[in-house]
Amino acid sequence: MTQSLLPRNEVLLDRVKKVNRLIGNTPLYLINRVFKKENVLIYAKLEWQQLGGSVKSRPAFQIIKEAILSGELNEQKRLLDATSGNTGIAYATIGAALGIGVTLVIPENASKERLNILKSLGAEIILSSKFEGTDGAQQYAKTIYKKYPNQYFYADQYSNEHNWKAHFDTTAVEILNQTFYEITHFVAGLGTTGTFTGVGRRLKKLLPQTQLIALQPNNPMHGLEGWKHLETAIVPPIYDNNLATKMKEVDTIAAFDLVKEVAEKEGLLISPSAAANLLGAIQVAKEIDRGVIVTTFADNSDKYGDVNKKIFGE
Repeated sequence: MTQSLLPRNEVLLDRVKKVNRLIGNTPLYLINRVFKKENVLIYAKLEWQQLGGSVKSRPAFQIIKEAILSGELNEQKRLLDATSGNTGIAYATIGAALGIGVTLVIPENASKERLNILKSLGAEIILSSKFEGTDGAQQYAKTIYKKYPNQYFYADQYSNEHNWKAHFDTTAVEILNQTFYEITHFVAGLGTTGTFTGVGRRLKKLLPQTQLIALQPNNPMHGLEGWKHLETAIVPPIYDNNLATKMKEVDTIAAFDLVKEVAEKEGLLISPSAAANLLGAIQVAKEIDRGVIVTTFADNSDKYGDVNKKIFGE
């Protein structure tokens, strides 16, 4: 921590230190029954087990922390960003703990659970067109920031380098330690691309032989909230196009089916995006004879009431 910044707002910086202890350090879960193959292991990182309830807590905290340290964000400014939900919940949770106001632009078809959670955390919500997805939400947020630059710190998670750096600094290090540096394949879906880029860069630096498998939906009209079909979406500026060893496609319906199977066989209530990551990991596992595959379960099923009804019934 930069000493010269401490006198400016010691109370806020003290809050940052306390919140820092609640971010990351999530467990690895060995997939035991949904998939089994001799000499091949699949692990999933249970990312909802941290403050904010998802993998997005890591970049949200690092973006906020660095903005406070640089003086770009304080209790007199509001954080502004576009989100499909999880990053917004992380911003709102961390913002509430720090005393920072949060304004979020979110597509109007976001689940009621997510919107209710955001409202309960005190976030200001601005709805954007459901037809334009997160790309439209980003454009809307940029328009607001251009109009009122002095009122907001625009976090811009899709372009902010601290998005992927959060995973470079924490997620990747945890995975390496938890697998005793025996990981052979890392598999992750592409949304903001921060998880894949940050973990991938760290693994390539320390274990160059690691295979990095990027996942995307198999068509533009997919149902995987937060994911991007890169050929038809705005590619996040933080995405490193040269990083992936392979790109694989995942089917939304197959991912939804896997949610129910994971609940019945593994005892985990996961989100469709988590199931999609597992689906990609299983594809990789079927192709190799030996290896340790790690993926992430971004969040659990708590924010997906309507989807859960379709999967599990009333």
